[in-house]
Amino acid sequence: MIPARYARALFSLIMSGMMSCIVTGIATAKAVGFGPATLGDWMGSWVFSWPIAFTVILLLGPSVQRMVNRMVRPQG
Repeated sequence: MIPARYARALFSLIMSGMMSCIVTGIATAKAVGFGPATLGDWMGSWVFSWPIAFTVILLLGPSVQRMVNRMVRPQG
């Protein structure tokens, strides 16, 4: 089991991986269409984009969470 202190980093890693995979897949299909090279092009885009997405989520996540906390009313 991973220690709780790594929860934010783990969340950022998983979320950035899933989101960048979906977004690059859609963008690749739109840009080049579907063909024999599509999967390779998609994976190349994803490998390039994932570290960037991870860094952005890791760095901006706390600021976005604070913004959301100011926008919502506490339950109860």
